[in-house]
Amino acid sequence: MESLFHNERGLRAGWRLLVYIAFVFSLTVISGAVLRELVRPARGVFSPGYMAFMEAWSACVVFGAAVIMSRFERRPFGVYGLPLSRVFAKHFMQGAALGLAEASALIGLIAALGGYSFGNLITHGAVALRWGVFWALFFILVGLFEEFTFRGYTQYTLADGIGFWPAAILLSLLFGAVHLRNRGEDLVGACAVFVIGMVFAFSLKRTGTLWFAVGMHAGFDFAETFLFSVPNSGAVFSGHLSNASLAGPAWLTGGSVGPEASVFSFLTMSVVALVIHFWFPPHSKPRTAASGLPATGAANDDP
Repeated sequence: MESLFHNERGLRAGWRLLVYIAFVFSLTVISGAVLRELVRPARGVFSPGYMAFMEAWSACVVFGAAVIMSRFERRPFGVYGLPLSRVFAKHFMQGAALGLAEASALIGLIAALGGYSFGNLITHGAVALRWGVFWALFFILVGLFEEFTFRGYTQYTLADGIGFWPAAILLSLLFGAVHLRNRGEDLVGACAVFVIGMVFAFSLKRTGTLWFAVGMHAGFDFAETFLFSVPNSGAVFSGHLSNASLAGPAWLTGGSVGPEASVFSFLTMSVVALVIHFWFPPHSKPRTAASGLPATGAANDDP
């Protein structure tokens, strides 16, 4: 019976993951009850300000549950992929730049075949600057929440039980399936989300942290939503830069999903994977099976 719950490393990974999910669920229920009394959206749940607040709060929930687990497991929080000593540092900036570049290349390919038109500017000057800052911060929150949810504690712990890549595949499938809840999302878009989830997992394996993936996630979403003003995973937000339009077959434009469901998206994601491969060659230093972090480095990186 003891072996059912423990192995040589302590409580088995499956049980730890269940405890983490229970903490996330409990914190969500408790905080949800409080928020219903304190916060009421003035213009509905899809107003940008309310969405930003909920992304921040959701990130706090998954981080808080992981902090509790880190104390329980006697590990530094940083081993789950976001060491504080590297916050918004080189890897984040590289990822953000690559995300912007990928979105630009994707839109460029669609435009070259007549599927995208930038249109006319609809926000100018200080208003455009305010929206740009807002969406940049918003998508950093989205990147932090989604990357840690699918490739943070869950990836670290599940990989401890079944290996890094089987865990990455399962969590990327879940990542894609969750996006099917978005209005305007479809199966092709969900497949694209699965693929980019695997690319993000590859960046985790090679860099040892999630900061590159967070930056790339934020950079790509910012470019789609604000700079190029197109649907993002089926959602069209207010406060974008122009009245851009997509025209043509869904295989080219991505249809209601947006450019990430275009056939060219799979091409640009392949190029991104190659860039990661050459930017971050395999390390000779031994790594943990779970997160790709150096076996002796993570604990010393995190205060």
